[in-house]
Amino acid sequence: MPDFWPSCGYNLLRKGAAGRLLVTDDYLRHYYLRPELAPVAESCAAERALHASLTENPRRDVPDREIEALADPDARENYRVMLRFRGQLLAAETLEAFYAGLFQREVAVPPDFIHHTAQVILRAILDGTGDGLEARAAELFFRRQRVTVREGAVMLADEETVEMHASGDGFGSVGRLLQEGQTPLRTIELDVLDGKTAGAYFGRDERHDTVLNLNPGRPGSLALCRVIERWIAHFHGVRVTVKPVREIPDEEWAWHVGLDAEATAMLNEIYNGGEVEAERMKRIIGLFRVEFRDPVALRPELAGAPVFLGLAMAPDGTLRMKPQNLLTNLPLARRA
Repeated sequence: MPDFWPSCGYNLLRKGAAGRLLVTDDYLRHYYLRPELAPVAESCAAERALHASLTENPRRDVPDREIEALADPDARENYRVMLRFRGQLLAAETLEAFYAGLFQREVAVPPDFIHHTAQVILRAILDGTGDGLEARAAELFFRRQRVTVREGAVMLADEETVEMHASGDGFGSVGRLLQEGQTPLRTIELDVLDGKTAGAYFGRDERHDTVLNLNPGRPGSLALCRVIERWIAHFHGVRVTVKPVREIPDEEWAWHVGLDAEATAMLNEIYNGGEVEAERMKRIIGLFRVEFRDPVALRPELAGAPVFLGLAMAPDGTLRMKPQNLLTNLPLARRA
């Protein structure tokens, strides 16, 4: 099976019980090599010595006097942030426990570190997959997307990549479509992954330059459903079936989870009897029905009922998914 996202450091981790990820010294070294910490030409001797010592012994205690000895105030702050992060990582039994714990208490962890942790966990969840659509759909969990809706097609491209090629140069017709909203969809077929072209994802997986069609029933939407199923199974130990739907039937609407801030707000308003203006409703780009294969996995009052999920783009046309909502907001009878 193809490897993908090699720079995330997945191969530096070890697997423990139930496939949970264990932090290694090499994984910590991977963080010390980040641009925020790697020495530069202007780095002082104390900074170089600290970096070298942590590279040699990634778990060593670092007294505050060593941080204070750094000449660059930004370097001092970066090391303090990293060492706090390292402390939380090592205090958790697994990477999954660390990630889940982030949303149960107030912690100061840089968003980039949180997104990176989600990526590494997803890399483990998808290990062995040969489906490029699943890997591309998983990017929604940790990378902001740019959404374009044209002629009924819901197209998602990587926001950072789109911004990098804002003029459209080097990004082909997809970039121009997303920036200008005028290019016919037929001109971007080679850049949009589907069931026949899914294999093209591998080999360009870290370029983040492929587009996902999220229309209900399309291969991209079905791939996202499979990733959600695997994410829930990995964290909660329960088996679910996720399917895209076009609307939520009132008679079945007992529980919902927004997969981003915008969807959460809209679904809450509608469920509580409020009205959402039509233009805002157009921001909803995905609805999903979750059925639990074991009804007793849910709270007794909800046993056998479906749970509905929603995705919506923000007013600026972007999507920042919050996969942690699937850890904290499902009405489970117990937590894994």
